[in-house]
Amino acid sequence: MQAAVADGAGGLAIVERPVPQPAQAEVLVKVAAAGVNRPDVLQRKGLHPPPPNAPDVLGLEIAGEVVGAGAGAEQLMRQKVCALVAGGGYAEYCVAPAGTCLTVPKGLSLVEAAAMPETLFTVWVNLFERGFAADGDVVLVHGGTSGIGTMAIALAQLFGLKIIVTCGSDAKCARAVELGADAAINYREQDFVEEVHRVTGRTGVNVIIDMVGGDYVPRNLACLAEEGRHVSIAVQRGANAEIPIFDIMRRRLTLTGSTLRPRPIEFKAMVADEIAKTVWPYVEGGRLRPVIDMIFPLAEAAAAHERMESGEHVGKIVLEVRS
Repeated sequence: MQAAVADGAGGLAIVERPVPQPAQAEVLVKVAAAGVNRPDVLQRKGLHPPPPNAPDVLGLEIAGEVVGAGAGAEQLMRQKVCALVAGGGYAEYCVAPAGTCLTVPKGLSLVEAAAMPETLFTVWVNLFERGFAADGDVVLVHGGTSGIGTMAIALAQLFGLKIIVTCGSDAKCARAVELGADAAINYREQDFVEEVHRVTGRTGVNVIIDMVGGDYVPRNLACLAEEGRHVSIAVQRGANAEIPIFDIMRRRLTLTGSTLRPRPIEFKAMVADEIAKTVWPYVEGGRLRPVIDMIFPLAEAAAAHERMESGEHVGKIVLEVRS
């Protein structure tokens, strides 16, 4: 099969690889499409190595038809699924844990399905499980037109949250509002702390999903309401921050965060079960769809990464492996 791997010099190479074989509780998926995510870009650059036992082939989410199954996963044979994987998605075939597979309903294309697992699992875990977001809460999400941001906007609408996002241009802010954000702040032109206070009547937000880190953290804390929750999911501006500890104590703030890729399959399967029960009915009913930015063939995976690194995308970038 053909697959895309990091070439060791910061680029991507399309190589020939043997078709992998599923082990117990795994399935072999004939990949129709694979989502592109920022960790793929970091892995290509040598900054985000795959976890132990994961393939060196890039790609963390796929959709396609199950054509092989290990013991305990036979019930998925010949079904169309999307799945969260620890690697291997940029290929014509990919092994996926049966526990992280979600059945693709009618009306959802395989390209759309491939664009959902990584952002859906990430937002669900961090916004609702770690951030305890509940009906009526106000949330702030940085990167409002990223894959994470657009998924957060969609879930906020479905679950009764008010969502404020930050974006890097007026055009992206307008697009975020069009997608359903209650407010969008151009962080290049406005002080997002002041804007959050203005939008909330100086009461602040209940939850923040932060993928920036660094000097954003103390500014984020200034945006939180009492009992607010700050959830870190990436550190694009640095892994260290200076925080006002007494202020955290006085306002009873919670600082937490998580990673997804290194977590055990058992945890991811548990999240998949929760999503299947709580979120997937909205997908089946046509009320939840990913925002697709651009679609590239597998052979043009490098161009897909260039698109992501440009910062111009809105929503998800997807590789179409088989039409």
